[in-house]
Amino acid sequence: MSSANSITLDWEGSPVPCVEGDTVLDALLRAGIPVPHSSCLVQARSGPVPAAAQQGLKESLRAQNYLLACLCRPEQDLSLAPPGQGVRITALLTERDWLSDTVLRVRLAPDESLGHRPGQYLTLFRPDGLGRSYSIAGPELELHVRRIPGGAMSNWLAEAQPGQAVTLQGPAGDCFYTPGDPTQPLLLAGAGTGLAPLYGILHDALGQGHQGPIWLYHGALNERGLYLTDELQALAAQHRNFEYRPALLDRDGPLPEVISRDHPKLTGWRGFVCGDPTIVNLLRKRLFLGGMASRAISADAFLPATLK
Repeated sequence: MSSANSITLDWEGSPVPCVEGDTVLDALLRAGIPVPHSSCLVQARSGPVPAAAQQGLKESLRAQNYLLACLCRPEQDLSLAPPGQGVRITALLTERDWLSDTVLRVRLAPDESLGHRPGQYLTLFRPDGLGRSYSIAGPELELHVRRIPGGAMSNWLAEAQPGQAVTLQGPAGDCFYTPGDPTQPLLLAGAGTGLAPLYGILHDALGQGHQGPIWLYHGALNERGLYLTDELQALAAQHRNFEYRPALLDRDGPLPEVISRDHPKLTGWRGFVCGDPTIVNLLRKRLFLGGMASRAISADAFLPATLK
């Protein structure tokens, strides 16, 4: 319990005294806990977060109770953790099916709620401890896994049977939908299995009644690189505010150029970009040059597929 003059911070199970008036950063550094001064971003697991401690943070970070330790002067006890640290839980593989020649859909049933948002990512561990991170493609735990020749995890998942136990850690990442302005135009763009988080964000936005235009661009080298096209076309037919744009490099040109032709001006829009780091960087630049505020762009850059 906190007294009139002192507050106790819980840092990953260890009590840290905080003198009234001090910032969280002051208290952590005094206790010998290293916190990067460049960002000083931490997450509150419980306790009230002062509004001033979230000044300048993106809405998606505020929604996850992230705060800036250098700005936070707590008024009550707080339980804190480093950013991106999630608990590990057990889950069972319940279903797997092929969405294309190379993309496997894996559905999981966790022992307890992961507390995730569609579009975030988790780390999946095999029984032998090998782990890989995958984006979450919906409110249920659905992953889209690209099968890589010789890939240790992707090939194991392709052969795993329903009922197989795995371990999950997460969620992490701030690439997910938050209501904010329900009339704001949204632009979702990615290539390959970068569709997975976008697919989750799309369903979440539609499910929460987003009213503004939603444009989803899925880039691929050719037709074989696309998947879920029938479902996305059906969603576009059902929702007047949703536009689905598959973009093929051998037909339409580079994805950033396709977006630029459709939307030369993106002032006031909000963007989500996912996939290989190279395409993510190109897309972020294209959206920014089109007038989209940098704070309005959420990104999820995947590890190279050869590491999967």
